[in-house]
Amino acid sequence: MDLSFTRFHDRHVTALPVELAVLMVGVASRQAASPTARMQAAADVVAHAGTRLAPVSGCFSAATAAALRRWQEE
Repeated sequence: MDLSFTRFHDRHVTALPVELAVLMVGVASRQAASPTARMQAAADVVAHAGTRLAPVSGCFSAATAAALRRWQEE
């Protein structure tokens, strides 16, 4: 995998003015600290912690998982 970002080598880097960068960080931090964002984050943690929708067998399809195990043993 090439992670050198060669598609950007022919372009120049544009630096943000410091004031704009500070403004963007401030906006992002206020959005992250908003009551809506905090409630959504708490809801995500609760939804994943409970695993209420997870099947008892632990796999999406117990029959398919068993068939795959049998096939691997052959």
